[in-house]
Amino acid sequence: MQAIDWLVVLVYLVLSLALGLWLSRRASKNVEEFFLSGRSLPWWLAGTSMAATTFSIDTPLYVAGIVATRGIAGNWEWWSFGIAHLVLVYVFARLWRRSEVVTDAELTELRYGGATAAWLRGVKAFLFAVPLNCIGIGYAMLAMVKTVDALQLWQSLGVEPAEATKLWSVVGVSVFVLIYSGFSGLWGVVTTDFLQFFLALAGAIVVAIVAVVDLGGMGPLLERAQAATDQDVLGFLPLTWEGWGSGIAWNEAAGISASTFAAYLGIQWWAFRRSDGGGEFVQRLLASKDEAEAQKAAWWFNILHYGVRTWPWIVVALAAIALYPDLADPEQGYPLLMLEFLPPILLGVVVASLIAAFMSTVSTSINWGASYLTTDLYQRFMRPEAPQAELVLVGRIASVLVTGLGAIAAFYSDDVATVFRLVIAIGTGPGAVLILRWFWWRVNGAAELAAMVSGLVVGWATSAVEELKIEDFGLRLLVTAGLSAAIWLTVLALTPPESDETLDRFYTKVRPPGPGWRRQRDRTGLAPLGDLRIDLLRVVAGVLLLFGVTFAIGGFLLWQSLTGWLSLAIAAIGAMWLRSLNRQGRRVEG
Repeated sequence: MQAIDWLVVLVYLVLSLALGLWLSRRASKNVEEFFLSGRSLPWWLAGTSMAATTFSIDTPLYVAGIVATRGIAGNWEWWSFGIAHLVLVYVFARLWRRSEVVTDAELTELRYGGATAAWLRGVKAFLFAVPLNCIGIGYAMLAMVKTVDALQLWQSLGVEPAEATKLWSVVGVSVFVLIYSGFSGLWGVVTTDFLQFFLALAGAIVVAIVAVVDLGGMGPLLERAQAATDQDVLGFLPLTWEGWGSGIAWNEAAGISASTFAAYLGIQWWAFRRSDGGGEFVQRLLASKDEAEAQKAAWWFNILHYGVRTWPWIVVALAAIALYPDLADPEQGYPLLMLEFLPPILLGVVVASLIAAFMSTVSTSINWGASYLTTDLYQRFMRPEAPQAELVLVGRIASVLVTGLGAIAAFYSDDVATVFRLVIAIGTGPGAVLILRWFWWRVNGAAELAAMVSGLVVGWATSAVEELKIEDFGLRLLVTAGLSAAIWLTVLALTPPESDETLDRFYTKVRPPGPGWRRQRDRTGLAPLGDLRIDLLRVVAGVLLLFGVTFAIGGFLLWQSLTGWLSLAIAAIGAMWLRSLNRQGRRVEG
């Protein structure tokens, strides 16, 4: 890092702060402006903000580590969530926007009634705002520390830092983020997200291009990456074609086990606590202008998240394998490439892009966590009649608290991938209940509370308690989902359903489709808004389209033309089918 690089970073930081402070007056009006941008976000801004939130500084490092240890197919650890994200587009986006809640925790008191619903709302708000959210902030800070270390940012200033110094520098950047997000609320978060996403994406593309050029083109890069490891590092699926006589078989050279891959596709995406959207995504959907805008925002997120930015990360990861085959920590391959190959000014731009990625995730986590503490705990249980100005002030104080707890979590994290998997494990379990509560009247608050708590306890025990730890990731997810299901189904059988008044209120507000609300349809005389069968078929067609396009891009980019053409054909089938289903859906809805 030269002086000119530091100047580029400083200009970016000043612009981010100025933009956030400029929007602070708008966010101060009331809680909906502060946490939901007045429910007026257009689809392109909401969707880009969703993508920016999931593009932290930790994700390129995480992908570099995944590809180095388990090959491209190892990315199914996060690709599998694409199924849930297509379900979000066609099943849940409109339902969430129709509910008009402020947080997903608030939905519990719309869907359920009595003391159990109040307890559930409070417990969910605390768990999401403090342990889960702050762990997320902590591992984003850890990734930032690794980048600071690998890029030798302190050394470029003539300082030889201790480990604590590096972490405190990252905490300092987080405080900077706190200033603009605390003042401007979600308005500042989504507006800076839009700029930060494209800056971060441009940075990833620049690193990928420079790496490919330095290695003499894509062909030599792929050859050297594959030669550096004994496993099949280039396969998109851990499967192999053995001819018409034998068909498809498991690829023994794949970097992931069959049980883990099966868990990704068969369990993880629906059993996770974000099976019906997830807090940060739901916040953007609730902030959208209307239901149609929410649905478009969810689709735009999927395009950016899977189709666009997957491949710059993977190309850089393959280049890191080729150039640093013996790297002790493969997650540091990404920043090492930057340091070695980027010239002045360009290095400053890409460093600024990584800081942008970090800031977009942390700012979202701060605002999202503060929304739970403010509306679901303070306003709901302490000061129900609090004026709007007081709630906005509490939201800003809560932002400070969340940031501090996230910094504490960073001191107890070891590596990005391990923490990522721990978050998945402790969030696995309640997903089935979160889906069913929208479509089956019999699900009650006690069942959801049991699923959430049991999933958290079992996931943590099988991931962190030495005597109970299950090393195989797929088996761990299966055990967590299975035990939590046994517990919440037992609780459901032993507790009474919600009252007709509560169920009628929820149905009247949301009007979900499906056979599970026949009694409420008869009682209220209101028809459902939508057709669940068509929506589920749209999900299948959308999966074909999304992953077809994603793998077509990857196939052609990585010189796997057969994969590229087959994927393109699958995408075309998905697109045509989806177009037909959309026409059917419009006739039903019209």
